[in-house]
Amino acid sequence: MEEVRNRLIVALDVATMAEVRQLVEELGDAVSYYKVGMQLFYGVGMECLDYLRQQGKDVFLDLKMHDIPNTVAQGAASLTRLGAAMINVQASGGTAMMRAAAETVAETARKYNLPRPRLIAVTVLTSMDENEWATLRNAASIPDQVVHLAQMAKEAGLDGVVASPQEAKLIREACGREFAIVTPGVRPRGAALNDQSRVATPADALKAGAHYLVVGRPITAAKDPRAAALAILEEMRNAE
Repeated sequence: MEEVRNRLIVALDVATMAEVRQLVEELGDAVSYYKVGMQLFYGVGMECLDYLRQQGKDVFLDLKMHDIPNTVAQGAASLTRLGAAMINVQASGGTAMMRAAAETVAETARKYNLPRPRLIAVTVLTSMDENEWATLRNAASIPDQVVHLAQMAKEAGLDGVVASPQEAKLIREACGREFAIVTPGVRPRGAALNDQSRVATPADALKAGAHYLVVGRPITAAKDPRAAALAILEEMRNAE
């Protein structure tokens, strides 16, 4: 298991490189792992990845690929060449799509002599509550569907999944200790929920079996982002 600092992923949900530089400089050595999502990557492209790598940071490139198997496989090959430490797909794309992505990521890493990024699958978004879930007419409950998708991802050869902290224990029991669980929806006690529904504190998420914690606004919108990050890291250490 990695050092606690390497298990906290700060979400760079911003639009400009000026905001990225300000946050990364302010957080300094407190944070070693960042999530780059659609807002930032679609806005500035490779500039953000190049900058973060120059600063010695790892990157979770959160683009949630979802398409036919060949299209996702080729997209995964391209993202592998970008040098991110972690990339993802949507588990709802199915086993064939996930398997094609996993095989292509491994092949591309070997071909170009690159570190193989972890490939994970998004299960059910942490913003989804029971009322919205019902509008999708899924027969299974959210927890049952999350575990089913996690088992599909493991069977397809993926390294782990993105899921809410509330399902982490169930996934750990179903998929084993080495299967990575990346949990958004992590909120320190007293923090605003914003658009998240299925949440937990950092300590509770780790105790449930989460491996990586993704935290955005409780750190990036804090008056003192570095102090907020250090407080979360301390809570994570005490939970171990």
